[in-house]
Amino acid sequence: MLARAAATGQEPDAAEVERLRSFGEQAAVSGTTLRALVVHHLTRTRAAWPAGATGADRVLAAVQLTVEALCEGYERAQQLAVREQEAARREFIDDLLYGRGEPVFLAERAEQFGLRFSHAHAVAVAEGPAPYAEGDPVPRRVESAVNGRFGERSILLTTKDGRLVCIAPGDQQDVLTYFAKQAYAATDGGRAAIGRPHPGAGGVGHSYQEALQALDVASRLGLEDPVLYAAGLLVYPVLTRDRQAMADLVRTTLGPLLKARGGPEHHLATLTAYFDAGCVTTQAARHLSLSVRALTYRLERIHQLTGSDPTDPRHRYTLQTAVIGARILDWPARAS
Repeated sequence: MLARAAATGQEPDAAEVERLRSFGEQAAVSGTTLRALVVHHLTRTRAAWPAGATGADRVLAAVQLTVEALCEGYERAQQLAVREQEAARREFIDDLLYGRGEPVFLAERAEQFGLRFSHAHAVAVAEGPAPYAEGDPVPRRVESAVNGRFGERSILLTTKDGRLVCIAPGDQQDVLTYFAKQAYAATDGGRAAIGRPHPGAGGVGHSYQEALQALDVASRLGLEDPVLYAAGLLVYPVLTRDRQAMADLVRTTLGPLLKARGGPEHHLATLTAYFDAGCVTTQAARHLSLSVRALTYRLERIHQLTGSDPTDPRHRYTLQTAVIGARILDWPARAS
């Protein structure tokens, strides 16, 4: 090839270039480094350099083309390997978060990604104003911050269904908390939830579902905490475990508010503010931009309609539980 280039100036044709690309690709697959490949090629080039060639520029042009072809083939193999590894990683994460696959096989695959199921794991999930995809600026920024502080010590970061996900050993709560705070800062007002630690491969999926449930509860109840802990919200899954019973409680306790002039929304907002304020009327009135007298009138009207007095400790728990249930069940918008 070099002799032809020296004699005629003819550069390597398409078939020759493709053979060089294939050679570079095979070298990458076999584990040869790019440096070793180029050194080997240049050594062969020196040996094959045409004796007494006068068209050195033409020969060098051919050498340049061959080196470029080898590197393109090498990079092609690397890109394919990265895509295959990423596909395997995504498949593993899906199986892990949704509890699919045999636990033993999951454990074997987990070791490739630095996870050891001999330890309990916990999952943090962060969401922002817009869905995230792998490679977006926010996920890259959060991953860089977490890895920069903690390294890649048994931590797995990814995106799932438009959210950021961090899986870490359960005894490394500092990692999950830092991830949640970084996600909040990067999204300028997003929210994160941290599930409880659970053992085994199935424990990761369990913790993930807890974090998702915490985000859902926070959205329905209007919780403003930027970082939520599933362990601190366990009462809500308990209250809604029997959704039919909760729906019956809401309808029985709050149903009479449907007869109120203008609908039940103002009265529900009054009860929510009153209970959130610890039943302190002045604080609740301030939150609703009402006078204390107007708030008291609303509470009396609720008592008249429902038969339950929000200011009476004997009625308060039932009313507050019903109000929580209404917010979780989106009543009365989704009243059945």
